[in-house]
Parts: sequence; C-alpha cells; structure tokens
Amino acid sequence: MRGKTAVVLGGSVAGLCAAGVLARHFDEVIVLERDRLPPDAQHRRGVPQSKHPHFLLNSGRRAIGEIFPGCEKALIAAGGMHLMPSMDAAYCENAGWSPRQSGSMTMVYSSRVLIERVLRDKVRELPAIEIREGVTVTGLRCTGGGTEGGRVEGVEYRTGDESGHLAADLVVDALGRGSSVAAWLSTAGWPAVPEKTLDAKVTYTSRWYDLPPAERRPQSWWWKHLVVTPTQDTGDHPEEHEYLSNFFPIEGDRAIVCMGAWGLRMPREVETFEAAADRVRATAFGKAARACTPTSEVHLTRSTDNKWRRFDLIGQPPLGLVCIGDSICAFNPFYAQGMSSAARSALILAELLHGRDVLDLAFFREFLALQKKSLDVPWMLAMARDQAYDFATGSEVVARWRRTLAARLSWPVFNAINAASREDPYVERTFAQVFNLDKSLRQMATDPRFWFGIARYKVRQRLGRTVVPSGFDDQQDPPGTDYTGYTRAAGNAPSAKADLVKD
Repeated sequence: MRGKTAVVLGGSVAGLCAAGVLARHFDEVIVLERDRLPPDAQHRRGVPQSKHPHFLLNSGRRAIGEIFPGCEKALIAAGGMHLMPSMDAAYCENAGWSPRQSGSMTMVYSSRVLIERVLRDKVRELPAIEIREGVTVTGLRCTGGGTEGGRVEGVEYRTGDESGHLAADLVVDALGRGSSVAAWLSTAGWPAVPEKTLDAKVTYTSRWYDLPPAERRPQSWWWKHLVVTPTQDTGDHPEEHEYLSNFFPIEGDRAIVCMGAWGLRMPREVETFEAAADRVRATAFGKAARACTPTSEVHLTRSTDNKWRRFDLIGQPPLGLVCIGDSICAFNPFYAQGMSSAARSALILAELLHGRDVLDLAFFREFLALQKKSLDVPWMLAMARDQAYDFATGSEVVARWRRTLAARLSWPVFNAINAASREDPYVERTFAQVFNLDKSLRQMATDPRFWFGIARYKVRQRLGRTVVPSGFDDQQDPPGTDYTGYTRAAGNAPSAKADLVKD
C-alpha cells in the first residue's frame, strides 16, 4: 500500500513543492529542515544562493501554480513583478543594445527569499504538512540494500543534543547539492550512484541595492532589468568585458547587481566590485549601480558545477525514496534552471501518485524514467555552452574538436537567433519555449521552420532588407523606442533619431 507518512528532507523550493504534492496523498507529511525558518523573506544559512538573482521560468511557474493554486498571484501581491523582458529589459548583445519590442515571453521577478516565503505560506495552509525546524538529517533507515525489494524505511536525525529516527512510507531527498543520501545508500548496500559532471569554473558575485526614488531616477531608465552579455571580441579588452552582468529588479524597489564569468576570478570586496561594474562594456551598467544605494556586502559563489546523480541507472533502485531538485541534478546557476526543474519533478511525482495505491518497483522506475526525460531538457542546454571551455573538468568534457566547434558556433548561432526573433514571431516563440524548458534543444535543432526563419533573416540582412534596426551604441543609454509592429513597407517607423546605431 502507499502508506500514511511521507518525510521530506529539506524545506527549500524543491522540498516545499514535494510537500505540497504529497499532502494530497498521505495522511501526514513531515518536512525536516536544518535551519530555523524566518517568518518573512529573509536569508538563511541553508540557502546561500538566495543572495543572487533567481529566475522562475515559465514551465516552473506553471508547475508551482498546479501544486499551489494562487501562488503567482500571492507572489505578485507580496511585491513580485510580472514583466515582459523584451519590453522591460535593456539587453546588450554582441553588436550593442537590442531594439525594444513586444514578445511572447513574460516572467515574474522577485528575490529567492520572497519566493520561498510565499511557498512556505502556501505549505502552512495545508493541514497534513508539519515543518520541523532545527533538525539535521544524519542517515537513512534501510532494509535489503541493493537487493530486489531493498527499501528506505525512514530517516535518522538529530535535534540539538538529541537523536532519533522517523519511520516513513516515502522519503523525498531535497537536501540540495550537498546531499549525503547517495553515500548513505552506498553504505547500506546499494551500488554507487553514477554521476555526470561538468564544471566550467563559473564564479559570480552579487550585491543588493535600493533604487533611487522614482522621481529621482534618470529619464533614460525606462527599463527595469539590465543585461550585458560577454563580449565576443577576441582582441585586447578589459577582463570585465567577459562578464555576464545583470541589474536584476526585485520587490521593494530594489535590485541585485550581479556579475559572473567562466574561468575568471571575480571581485569579492566592495571597492573591487564597484570598480568592476564601472568597467563592464556597456557604460549604463556601472552608472546604474552608482545611482543606487548599496544595502549589503558583496556575495560570491563558486558552487556552480553541473552534477547529475543518475539514480535511473541503478539496476535495483531503492524503494521508498525519491530525489528532486539539486540533490539529483544541479545546474550551472547562470542558466536559471534549478527551481523550475525541481518543480517539474514534483509535478511528475503528483501525476504518478494520482490514483495509485501501491508504491512498488514499477512506480519508482517509472518516476525515474519520466524524471530523466524532464531533466534531459535543461541538462542539454547547460552542456551546450559549458562544454565549450578548455578549462572545464568532469565526466562530460568532450574532445577538443567538439569544444572548438561549440566555442566557435554557440555565440554566432545565439546572435542569429536573437536577430531573427525580431522579425519572425515563430523563431521568437520557439526560442522562448526552449529557454523556458517547454521545448528541448533537440526539438529546436530539428525544426525546419525555425531554421528557415533564421536563414531568411540572414538573406534579408545581406540584401539590406531587414526591418527592425539593431546594434545601438553600448556606450550610450539603451534606447527606449518601441519597435513593436514596425514594418518599413507600412512606413510606420517610430521616431528613433536619438538612438545612436553602431555600424
């Protein structure tokens, strides 16, 4: 039988989503969390990455909305912002600032701590869930480890100086990157869990700021979000031109200024952070940071390697155990896939539990197969870029010729997609679906209509027949002109005489 008690290890986004699902199917759901959880949107030791920007992709938004109806509405009511990046973000790509126009993609912007607070509020509305704080999980209770029918039957824990154990019909590991569950299983008799790894040596650094009062903001600040991509210039340039930089809006008229790079040392002191922001290749970035009031120290992280623990490859997977979130698959945070992937895994769990009374071997194998299919989508995206670096390490490092090919093609292809998206709605929608994990990279790569749209744009570009101007000077403020619906044939070009175009 399915049983009465489910235990969730960890009370972050993955654990809360899992608890929300399990509350529909178990009499009691117990969440064990090491930290004392703050009553409001505040940082805590167990989520150091909360000090950096977090995107909740559309697939993740929908998954969380299914698990916790009304969650997005509550997040916006608490200060989150529903924005359209193509209209509300100034985006500096290789050739300069991109034109501003409507697109198919929207996003909800907020801090990670606010997302978790809203999720905790939703979890506490469910009477079946109990969150126990200040509890450190120290091991698993298992029987028949590594044999047919081997099962996880509960967990061992410590609260202060006292130890205990908790029986469970289902255990969900949501302990994150540092989870010890795989090691505990090995000790109990299961084979070592195979791992896929790739570390592209990404480091990023962030600082929190208060925005100036609305009446004192520069007139050029039509944007809410500012993004500067790394230079593609192979000549001599400041190291800061290699940064991927974000001026990321969050609730409470605040922003997180974040800079990151592959294979470079990043500033961690206030003085060097501010100096680096001034040297980012688009001058508007440093000026924006200088116009705001800093409210935090500089936060730096190097925990950015990609790691996939392949539980699906174990011949006899442990019954009674499900792993979701970073505990099974952690991504380079640059790609903003973690929360959404965790929510998608929780939704798979919900679909399989519906109408099912027995959690047998077939159930766990089916979950692992469906989860693997879901994780393939973000994993392929992460590999497409991170495998291009010669200094990357791990099991997924590819041959030099493939690294060279990826390094030479990834940015030009990305540039071509961005350019074609301005004038081809199909290309724009398809890329937005891939970015939001609604389509796989493989689906995009094998879509003839998608590549036809890019090829057609490149031909028009060569013939001087493209419609929407681009490449606005990155040494000037990003232009606010709205090019939505602009067609040269209709003669409806917006007035953009003040927008300086870089040749």
